[in-house]
Amino acid sequence: MTPKAPAPAAPPVSPTLAADLREAVTSGRTRSAAWRRAQLDGLTRMLTQNLSLWERALATDLGKSADETHVSEVALVLDEARHARANVGRWMRAKPVVAPLSLQPALAHVRPEPLGVALIIAPWNYPLQLQLAPVVGALAAGDAVVMKPSELAPATAQLLAELAPAYLDERAVRVVTGGADVASALLAQRWDHIFYTGGERVGRIVAHAAAEHLTPTVLELGGACPVWVDRTADLAIAARRIVWAKLLNAGQTCVAPNHVFVDASVRDALVAELRAAIAEQHPEPRTSPDYGRMVSQAHLERVAERLGDGTAIVGGDVDAADRYVAPTLLGDVALDAPAVTEETFGPILPIVPLAGVDAFVALQRERPKPLALYAFGDRSVLDRLERVTTSGAFGRNVAVAHIMVRGLPFGGVGASGHGAYHGRRSFDLFSHAKAVLAKPTHPETLALVFPPITDGKREVIRRLLLRR
Repeated sequence: MTPKAPAPAAPPVSPTLAADLREAVTSGRTRSAAWRRAQLDGLTRMLTQNLSLWERALATDLGKSADETHVSEVALVLDEARHARANVGRWMRAKPVVAPLSLQPALAHVRPEPLGVALIIAPWNYPLQLQLAPVVGALAAGDAVVMKPSELAPATAQLLAELAPAYLDERAVRVVTGGADVASALLAQRWDHIFYTGGERVGRIVAHAAAEHLTPTVLELGGACPVWVDRTADLAIAARRIVWAKLLNAGQTCVAPNHVFVDASVRDALVAELRAAIAEQHPEPRTSPDYGRMVSQAHLERVAERLGDGTAIVGGDVDAADRYVAPTLLGDVALDAPAVTEETFGPILPIVPLAGVDAFVALQRERPKPLALYAFGDRSVLDRLERVTTSGAFGRNVAVAHIMVRGLPFGGVGASGHGAYHGRRSFDLFSHAKAVLAKPTHPETLALVFPPITDGKREVIRRLLLRR
């Protein structure tokens, strides 16, 4: 595989960047529906008019095929942008709220308004989708935006920095490239919202920096997403869907199945089906355009270490020069092995037998809440697991595909993050819901609660407020 070119040196971050862009919001520039639609249109054109460039950049950074780029990166952002563009006028409207009888006559409403300027920090594994999907919500909400793409996907980051000024309002939207020093310089400034997608360690750093200014944050973190395969499952269907979800982007997906817990009575049958599914979907993964590569040598080495947590049933091959790790099923894995307790973020799938669904439930209650949990089985098993387990998302006989449903919130819980977006939730996330109460000056009904409180007033107050 052709080595990635090093990212160009990043210019220093202006210490007044956040304040400069905030002016675009306070001046009213970003508040109109016309401006918001124009930015969403520009973002759409930036993707569609430069599709071949995005394909090339993502192939360079991650070995992604054009088809995978279309499905998992571009199409998801286009869907979000077009949906927001069609609905932003309605979302911006004030919503009436009924005022209580004790305040009548009065009118109340909630008016969404821009939070201000948002810093959106993206990861490297889906460097286009996970950068631009939150940006859609911020632009629809009328916020100014600073995008900080990952330096580990330098081709995509550089292309975004080059194209964005041609399609988006530079007075309100900027792209800042660079590494950890650039991120630190950005986090030192006061933002009105910080949206971070990445790992838990850096998430803590972001949360700490945001706390200095009491800045609200959304943290989209990760987590070792488990799969339960029950003895009642259709094993062939389960295997094909698990393999697809696991090997998408060569396993470098935050909601990918991290490990499979399976009823011990069907363990061998499931392994046979998983082996067949890998052979069917990736018969020649080393040369297939449909199978990606590790993002860096350091990441490849970290993923390859997980091979030592068990015995390779299928795969196990590593080619460091090509940043290649084969699709791998791992057996003989202990419950406390890092391959099970930590997020592998690669194409290695441990298969761990358990005594039954009760054992799985007990185990999940002991462990951190994952970004997603997937279960395969009959309706009674799935109904129970949906009720008694906690996770950012729950897939019934399917994995990963929930991210394609715009109406479902995407986000974690506990250690896997907080805050959720997609669809209307993205607009709400980047908006402030201003509470507004209007009361005419006549008649002066508030005099009822003005001191001094007479016996007559007291009786009326009690009737109105305490006897509803």
